[in-house]
Formats: sequence, structure tokens, C-alpha cells
Amino acid sequence: MTTSNFHYKSSTFLLVFLLLMLLGGCSATKNLNQNISKQINQTENFSTGFTGFVLYDPTTKKTIFEHNSDKYFTPASNIKLFTFYAGLQTLEDSIPSMRYAIKNDSLIFKATGDPSLLNPDLPDSGLLEFLKSRNEQLFYLKPSYSEEKFGPGWAWDDYNYAFSAEKAAFPIYGNKLKVIFKENNPLPHTIPSSFENSIASEKDSMKKYRGIRRKLNSNHFTYIPKENKKNFEANVPFIYSEELFLELLSDTLKREIHSIKLLPQKWQLSSSYNGIATDTLYKKMLQKSDNFIAEQILLLASESIADTLKSDIAIEFIKKNHLQDLPDEPIWVDGSGLSRYNLITPRTIVKLLEKVQNEVDWERLTALLPAGGESGTLKSNFKAEYPYIFAKSGSMSNNYSLSGYLKTDNGKVLIFSFMNNNFTVSNQLLKKEIEQILLFIKDNY
Repeated sequence: MTTSNFHYKSSTFLLVFLLLMLLGGCSATKNLNQNISKQINQTENFSTGFTGFVLYDPTTKKTIFEHNSDKYFTPASNIKLFTFYAGLQTLEDSIPSMRYAIKNDSLIFKATGDPSLLNPDLPDSGLLEFLKSRNEQLFYLKPSYSEEKFGPGWAWDDYNYAFSAEKAAFPIYGNKLKVIFKENNPLPHTIPSSFENSIASEKDSMKKYRGIRRKLNSNHFTYIPKENKKNFEANVPFIYSEELFLELLSDTLKREIHSIKLLPQKWQLSSSYNGIATDTLYKKMLQKSDNFIAEQILLLASESIADTLKSDIAIEFIKKNHLQDLPDEPIWVDGSGLSRYNLITPRTIVKLLEKVQNEVDWERLTALLPAGGESGTLKSNFKAEYPYIFAKSGSMSNNYSLSGYLKTDNGKVLIFSFMNNNFTVSNQLLKKEIEQILLFIKDNY
């Protein structure tokens, strides 16, 4: 055999081999698509609502599967992925707890939107100790603009639930009252303690609710007395005001805090007290789906952009400067996803997740997101020998979405968004269907 013939036959063999591999890959993808399509279109639980799904390979930049990918859905807490991205673009590694300046015997400080002050769900920022250590008189500069306490489109009758705490310029205690019942003690303990005179037992024993109820328009709380056989805690949002903030902070510091409306001439609040790590807020927001933290992150972002506490500023800035390349413009109105005014397409979320992946290393990203079978809101789902789903869930009545990253058995990382609106079955039934599809992808792609 001549050398030229050998090279010719070798090249032909290699070409045939590559062609067979390509055809095999196409066949595998085709079978995968057929299986996913069948499960979505022929499963009764999906048929009760409206479903969108996108599966994308960021390595090849190709969409593997899509179903209603360009249709708008109510994302619920999936909107927190946009809030996360806004934080990535605007905030440093640690949260500014306040802006301040010191002259002579005066210290003037103002709010940034930081949610950590005396918040039992977050680490101590050290701000209280800093203020305690100062010998100057303390003056709080009221913000020139204060955000509305609720976001647009929020359900007003959620006011009593911990997931609907009010937004504020300078939150304190997470803007929630913690009420603690100790075993065999009929009288509750409150944090902050100053609320103990604002809580009373409910005389109407026919009411069935367990826990604490706040009156709609005042910080008066009631509970049904009962024999407590074990410890019980409840968290209820209180009505926030600057007056209440100053009262609670003064009580804690054991010193007077004055409030002022205007910054004196020749003063500049050029100093910043930096508190907890920004990733602490991101993790709390993403893993526990904390609505209050999400809203405050948007306020922090707006303060860093325009020195103003207004969520719309952050949203419009991010959309204009960082999200012009999304396939469909997001209708994005709040930080948490409590609003049904939010509307997003599955392919837009996938594109956002690709942008996040390009900016955040894998180890950090998977530590922040809920991991299937292991942490956060996905701890009870997607259980496997090793976590293969790292994603943000979003749920409200008749709506459930899941968007994030899927790691296959072959080590590939895919991006997906599974959005479901207006279904009439339980969330749990729908989650099981989604889990079957994602598990099939993990095993076969």
C-alpha cells in the first residue's frame, strides 16, 4: 500500500467515524427532545395550566429544547435572579450600613437600605457598637425620598405574614416583631421588648388562628391564649415609621438620636460604615427566598447608583445598562416577586443565567443558590448522590417556576427555566413532574 493510499483510507475512516458520532449525537438529542415533549404535552398535571421550558447548553451556545420559550409568565420568586444580578452590578463585597460624617461634636448619618440592623436572621454588622463608641451627638438625616412600604401589585391582605415585611430606608429588627411563647407560660415575650405593651390576648375563643394577628392600620397585636405544651415563636411585620426606628434605636443605644431634614451647609456624608458581606444577603435571598432581603437589595442598589432609595431607579438602570441583549424585555416591578405585575419569558431567564454564570465562578454560584436535596428551598427535592440542580424556585398560588443550572452525569452544565402558570393541581404534583424531566436530562444528556 502506498503512503498516499494509506493517508486517503485513514482520512476516509476518520471522516466516517466523525459522521457516525455526529449522527449518534443528533439521534440522542432527538430522542431527548421527543421524551421531554411527550412528558410536557401528554402529562395531565401540566395540561391543567400553561407551561414554558427552555434547556440551553452554554458551551455550544445552542438551545437543546424549548417549549413556549417566548411566552410571558408570572415568575414569582424567580424575579430574585434579576435582583441578584442587579446587586452584582452595583454593590461591593460588603454592605454599606450607613453614610456619615463627623464634625466637632456632631455625627450625622443617613440610610442606605441595609436590612441587617438588629435583624435576628442576619449576622451582626457591628454598627451598633460603632455608634455606642462615639462621643459625638447623633443626628439622623431623613431621606429625601422614601420608598413605598409595599411594592406595586402586592396583595394587601398579606400584611400579617412574615414574608410581607415592609420595605424601609433604615430597617430595624428586620421590620418584624418576634413573639416567643415559652413552655407552660401563658404570657409571651417580644423582641423588641418595647412591644410587650402592644400585645394582648384575644377574647374571642371561637377564632381558630394560631399565632399572632396585627391590626391592619396599627401596631397592636392579639393572640389566642392557650396552654402551651412546647415553645412557639411567631414573626409578624410591624408598621414601620422613622419615628419608630429612632425610638427603637435610641432605646438600644441608651442615648438620644436627633432627626434632621436637611444636611447643613459644607457637610458631606463622605464616610461609609461597611457591615456584613454582600454574599450573606444574596444567600439569604436565594436559598430562603427572603422577600424582605430582596427588596432591600434593590434599595441598596438604587442608593449606590443615584444616592436615592427608590427601587425603580435600580430596575431601570440595570435594564438600560446591562440587560439590553435579553431576547424579550422583562416586565420587572419589584425585587421579591410578590407582585403579579412581573412578567418574564423562559428564554429571557436563561439568558440572564448565562450572564450570571459568566461573571460568578461556579463554586461561589453553587454556594449561593439552593442545591437540590441539600439546601434552601430545594432541600426536599431533586435528591441524588450528588446535587445536580442549582436553581431558584418561585411559587405563589397556581404558579410555580424553577430556573437555574443542571449538571449532567457527563459533567456538562446546562441552563434551564421551567415556568408554570395557572395550573389547578397542587405545587407538589407539579414539582414531581418537573423533577422527572430534569432527572431524565441528567441521566441522558
